[in-house]
This record gives sequence, structure tokens and C-alpha cells, in this order.
Amino acid sequence: MKKFNVLGLMSGTSLDGLDLAYCHFWQNKDEWKFKICNTKSVGYTPGFKEKLKNSISLSASELLEFNNSYGTWLGAQSKLFIDEEQLTVDFIASHGHTTHHQPKKGFTYQIGSGQHIANSTNCKTICDFRSNDVALGGQGAPLVPIGDKHLFATYDFCLNLGGISNVSFQQNNKRIAYDIGIANMALNYMAQKIGLEFDKNGNLAKKGKINQTLLDQLNALEYYKLPFPKSTGYEWFLKEIAPSLEAANGPIENILHTITIHICDTISGNLLAITNRVKNSLLVTGGGAFNGFLMTTLQEKLGNTFLLETSSKTLIEFKEALIFAFMGVLRSLDQNNVLCSVTGATKDSCSGVIYLPQ
Repeated sequence: MKKFNVLGLMSGTSLDGLDLAYCHFWQNKDEWKFKICNTKSVGYTPGFKEKLKNSISLSASELLEFNNSYGTWLGAQSKLFIDEEQLTVDFIASHGHTTHHQPKKGFTYQIGSGQHIANSTNCKTICDFRSNDVALGGQGAPLVPIGDKHLFATYDFCLNLGGISNVSFQQNNKRIAYDIGIANMALNYMAQKIGLEFDKNGNLAKKGKINQTLLDQLNALEYYKLPFPKSTGYEWFLKEIAPSLEAANGPIENILHTITIHICDTISGNLLAITNRVKNSLLVTGGGAFNGFLMTTLQEKLGNTFLLETSSKTLIEFKEALIFAFMGVLRSLDQNNVLCSVTGATKDSCSGVIYLPQ
């Protein structure tokens, strides 16, 4: 029984920081098993966070330079973690950080040069998991459902509440998944206007009241009417959501409250439309799982049809890093790790570019 020792790296659209998860993977008969052994989160400095957030506006040469410097930084953080924990690493699997995502135009871009990571750590590195799927006509997202299928099959649905909310489930013997819509990206955007990184536990939002005008604007967004497969990103937020938040009148508590209601409206509307079962188990991970007001509101809107389940704090925080590590395992075995039933591509694919240290 071969065991894979992999370091997974993830930086999400909520800009919380870099997640590092050192994981073991092995097969028991035909089933994949895993263990998250060591984890670490590295927060971004305010200046670094601003540069990541505004990287969409960089010139081509500036973006390419940032791709390399960010890869060097990822490598340095990985090397520090490996040395601190004295880890034996077969390879690193890095998602990178998405700066551009426009699959309709045929491209998606995650910065964090794999060659720089490999050279900094002296470890084989696998990254760029999305571009191949886009080249095959897919959305390049979401990718986490391959892990949901193999590692979390006991749950009826898997919901991730990151900067964007996305859902994954099995339907007619196929894995289906898509980006539902906005989540922490909008909440954090408003919280940061009053000097907070985020609204802890949704405490401010809980004190507010609904701004009906804002809620109607958000619920009417065209993206929510599109059929899946579909995915979205920061560009959509800047164009379609941020202007409404900027123009909204009233206390910050009311705006945060309204965004939370909107998030729960879109998620519950999607989930209740999908299933005919009376009882469904729903695994919730991502930063939003720690938002008590959001979780309570979502459970109320879903009623008894769904039972929201959260696992360990480690899994909630590091599930995406875990699954990109797993995608690296499948890539190293030349097995498909991106599902066309999820992305809309012409076929399943084995994605990820391998870089060897020099």
C-alpha cells in the first residue's frame, strides 16, 4: 500500500491568507483515505493583501513579475513549514492565487510560479490545475468536487463558504458542482470599510435589519439565473456587486445583515431546488462555517430538509488545501482529476503542470 506525503497550498478569493496542509493519502481497496497531519495558516500583510486584491489591474509585465515573486514567497513559506515540522514531502501541490478568471474568453490565471516554488523548496511541485480544463471548453472551476467524490462521499452535499459559495453533489451517477454566488467576499469587503478584517461570528450582521432595496438588487443579479455548469470570481464581484454595496444607504450593520440574508437566499434556493429527498446531509466548510449568524440563518431557510454538518476546525479551514494535495496525487498517477460533469469541458482530464527543482 503506497502512501503519498503531500503538501497542499491554497489561497482563496476571500484573501484570508495562505493555507498549508501536509497530508497523507493511501488507497484501501478502491477507496481513497486521507489524514491531515500538519497545518499552518500564514496571513497576508495589509500591503500584500492590497496587491493581491488589485492584481487584476496590473499590466502584463507587472503581473508576470508578481507571478514569479509570489511563487518565491510561496516557496519560502513552504520551506519554513517543512523545516519547522521536519516533514518528508513527496511533492507540493499548489493552487496559487486566482487573479483573473474569464472562462468565456478562454482564460483563467493563478499566480505563484511552480518553478520558483520547486527551486525554493527543492521539491517537485504541481500547479496550474485550471488552465487545461478551460482549454477543453470548461469553466476551470470548481475543482474541489473531485475530492468530494473520493474523500467525502458519505455526505449528500458539500458546501464551501469561501469568498464565493459553491456546492457539490452526486446526481444520476455523475458529480455536479458549480459556484452558487457571492459569500465572504462581500461580507469582508464591507467589514474592512470599518477597519475589521471580517465580521466575527456575524455579530454585527446579526444586529442589523434588512435593506430591502439592496436585497432586491442582489437577488436580481443575472448570474443567478444562469444554468450550471457556471463559475465566477472577483471580476464579477467588482462589476456587479461592489457598486450596489457602495451605493447602499444605512448603517453598516444593515448592509452586512442584508448580504447575509442574500447569501442564504441564494444557497437555500439552489439546494432546495436540487433535491427531492426529505433528509439530506450537508457538509459545510470554508470560513463562512465559523459565521454563527450565517449558519443559523441558512439552517432556518433550509428547514428540516438539510442537516448542516461541520467537521473539525482543521477540516473546515484546510479542506481546499487538502483537496489540491489530492489532485496532485491523481496528477502524479496520470489519473483524471478534473470532471467535465462539473466544469462543462468536452471531457474529463488529468490537469496540473509538473515542475522539477533546478
